Amino acid sequence: MAKKIKKAATEDIRKMNDEALRKQVDESYKRMFALRLQKETLQLANHREIPAMRRNIARLKTIERQRELAKTRGGQ
Repeated sequence: MAKKIKKAATEDIRKMNDEALRKQVDESYKRMFALRLQKETLQLANHREIPAMRRNIARLKTIERQRELAKTRGGQ
């Protein structure tokens, strides 16, 4: 079941334009900072949010890099 959720999330990310994708990456980094802060102050309710956010950031950056490479390959 988790794989279906990831696939749907990935499809939604791929539908975003470059500007929205960059904004989502920035927001994810801010959220990650907030989660780390909550962890250190013992206010974090679900400790599994940190690895999930890290994977989400990796997913976003991977798609961003794929688009970047596609643009450079298309220009050659």
